[in-house]
Parts: sequence; structure tokens; C-alpha cells
Amino acid sequence: MMQELSLNVLDVAENSVRAGASLVEITVEEDTAADRLTIVIRDNGKGMTPEQVQTVIDPFYTTRTTRKVGLGVPFFRMAAQLSGGDLTIQSQPGEGTTVTATFGLTNIDRMPLGDMNGTVSTLVQCNPHIDWVYTRRKDGREMVMDTRQFREILGEVPLDSPEVLGFLGDYLRENTAELLANE
Repeated sequence: MMQELSLNVLDVAENSVRAGASLVEITVEEDTAADRLTIVIRDNGKGMTPEQVQTVIDPFYTTRTTRKVGLGVPFFRMAAQLSGGDLTIQSQPGEGTTVTATFGLTNIDRMPLGDMNGTVSTLVQCNPHIDWVYTRRKDGREMVMDTRQFREILGEVPLDSPEVLGFLGDYLRENTAELLANE
């Protein structure tokens, strides 16, 4: 099992990449009043049939040819359920997929969120041709990082250039720290 939820997010987002998505939206929302942590990964990839959605939660099913099991989504689901939450998958062929995982925010069995900023930075670095929208919310406040806005400003400068990646990392750290400090 993965030790941090951010690694589950990385795994599901990489599934979006393999599904041909050109836009992946990742939302992490903490609602302390409801004692809930919600993580949503939404893409505009090729989507799945209802039958395929059912097989995704089966650890003995994978579309990958490099191994015979696919444990990412089943482990993510198990992590959610262990903390009093659940995982749902909504998908339509040709329209994309949405994976929503909910967790008991203060549940003792909830795994730590981990380094979401590092996860998002890694996804952008390894997949600069894809648009990424990362939204982090806490109790009604939010910060958003949208690579489409960066592309408008940067013009021809690629998202995976060292200077842009450095700026992106700083942007995520500073805005997340500001969001979480306003308590």
C-alpha cells in the first residue's frame, strides 16, 4: 500500500495520461466542519464503459502489459474506506473519467496527504504537453494553479524548462503555505 495519498493521486493521474487526456484537474479539499478530506481527479481522456469502471477496482485487472495486477485504484479505495470514506468512479467513453475519494479528515486510519506540491510538479515536468489544474481548498478558501494560464504568459517557453519548474514549485509552496496559514 502507498504511504501517502499524494502517491495515489500520482498513480491515478498517470492513468489519465495513459488514457490520452489533454486536461487533468486535481482538487484536494479539506472541510474541517464536516471532518472530510475529498480528492478528485478529473480528466478528458478516452473514458470507460460501465463494465470497465467495475474492473478498475479489481486488483487483478490492469490494461498494462508490464505486469498482471493493477493495485493503484484498489489501494486508493481501501485507504478511503479505512478512514470512513469511499471512492467512486464516474466515466463515459469519449468524455473522460472522474475519480472521487473521500476520507475522514481526523480519522486515525487516514493516511497523510503527503507532498501534493511535489506530485503536481512531477506531473507537469513529466507531461508538459498536458494542461494541469490543481485546486487546493480548505474551509472555503482556495488556491489554483492552472498551466493554461502559465502557457499564456510564457508563450513558447516550455513548462518543463528548469526556470519554469522552479517558479512552479515556488508558486505552489507559497500559495499552499498562505492557504493553510489563514486558519
